[in-house]
Amino acid sequence: MIGLCALATFICFLDRVNISVAIIPMAGELGWSLSTQGLVLSAFFWGYLATQVLGGWLADRYGGARVLGLAVVWWSAATLLTPPLASSLLLLFAARVALGMGEGVAFPATYSIIARWIPLPERTRSIALLGSGIPLGTAAALLASPWIVQHFGWPVAFYSFALLGFAWYAIWRAQVSDDPATDPRIDPGEREYILSHRPPLEGGPPVSWRRLLAHRATWAVIIAHFANNWGIYVILSWLPTYFVRELGVDVSQVGGYAMLPWLTMFVMNNVVGWIADALLNRGVGVTRVRKLMQCVGFAGPAAFLLAVGDLSSAPQAALYIACALGLASFSLAGYGVNHLDIGPRYAGVLLGFSNTAATIPGIVGVALTGWILETTGSWSMVFGLAAGMYALGLICWLAMATGERIFE
Repeated sequence: MIGLCALATFICFLDRVNISVAIIPMAGELGWSLSTQGLVLSAFFWGYLATQVLGGWLADRYGGARVLGLAVVWWSAATLLTPPLASSLLLLFAARVALGMGEGVAFPATYSIIARWIPLPERTRSIALLGSGIPLGTAAALLASPWIVQHFGWPVAFYSFALLGFAWYAIWRAQVSDDPATDPRIDPGEREYILSHRPPLEGGPPVSWRRLLAHRATWAVIIAHFANNWGIYVILSWLPTYFVRELGVDVSQVGGYAMLPWLTMFVMNNVVGWIADALLNRGVGVTRVRKLMQCVGFAGPAAFLLAVGDLSSAPQAALYIACALGLASFSLAGYGVNHLDIGPRYAGVLLGFSNTAATIPGIVGVALTGWILETTGSWSMVFGLAAGMYALGLICWLAMATGERIFE
C-alpha cells in the first residue's frame, strides 16, 4: 500500500513539475513574459486549493483507495490535454486548474489510507516513504524533462508522464482495498496486527469541522504547512529559471543542478522517519519529538535560503539549496505526521484543511515571485521572503503544537 501510494506521489510530482522546465521553451515559442509565466505556473494551485477538504471528506467517508485511484486518472487526463491547449492561455489555465483539482485529492486520500492501514509504531516512517515521492518525482522530472524537451519537444514531456498515471491505475485497481479488514489478499496475522495497533476509526461522532478548526493544535499544523510550502513551492516552480537566468546554466544541463536538492530531500526524508520513530520507541514524548523535528525543519532551511541570494556559483547554489531542502525534511516528522497524532479518525479532513492553506503559497508566492523578479530582479528578496515564512511558522509551532490525541 505504501509503495503504491509513494509511486502515486512520484507520478503526481512528475506531472506537476515538468512544466517548470517545459515553460522555458514554451515561453520563447509563445512569447510569454515572466509575469505571464508566473500566472501559468500558479494556475495549478487554484485547482489544488479547491479539492483539499472535499478530497479528505470523500476519502474518510467512502475510502481513500477508491478516491485516490480516480484522482490519478483525472490528473493524468489533464496532463495529456496540456500540450494541445497551450496555444490558448485561457484553455491552458483551465487544464492546469483541472490538474490541480485531481492532485488536490491525492494527499488527503493517502492520509486516510494510512490511518486505516499503518500501525502506530510505523507511521512516521510511512509518511516519510510517502513524502519521498515528492523529491524523487521532482528530481526525475527535472532530470528527464530537459532531455525529453531537447530530443522530442516539450509536448512529449506531458504525454509521456500522463501515460504513467494510467498504467499506475491499472495496477492499483487490481491490487488494493480500502481497509485491511476487508482485503481478501492480506495475511490473517498481518490483518490482526494492523487492526490491533491502530486507533478505532469507526463508531465515533460525525466530524465537526467547527470543532476541528476551533483548536489551536489544528492551527499549529495549518500555519506550519503554509510556511513550509511557501519555500517548497517557490523552489519547485522557479529553481530551473533561477539556474538558467541568474546563474547562466544551459537549459540542457539545468536538470543536473536542480535535481540535487530534491535527491538530498529524498534521502533525508527516510533518515528523518527512522530517527523520529526511534525516539518515540525509546519513550521520548510525542510532543517533544514533533517540536524538535520541526525546529530543525524550519530553522535550517531559513538559514541556508538567506545565504543563497548572494551566490554567483551554480554548484554552490545547488549545494546550499540541497542543504535547505535536506533540513526541511525534518518537517515530515513534525507537522507532516501531526494530523495522525491529534485526530486519526479525521486525518483526511485535517490534511485537507492544512493543505488548503498550504496551497495559497502556490498561488500567491509563485505569482509574486514572477512579479518580484520582473520589477526588481532580486533573487535575494525571493529567498529572504521564504526564510521569513519559515521563521513565522516555527514561532507558531512552538507556541501551539502538541503530539497528543485531541479529537476522539
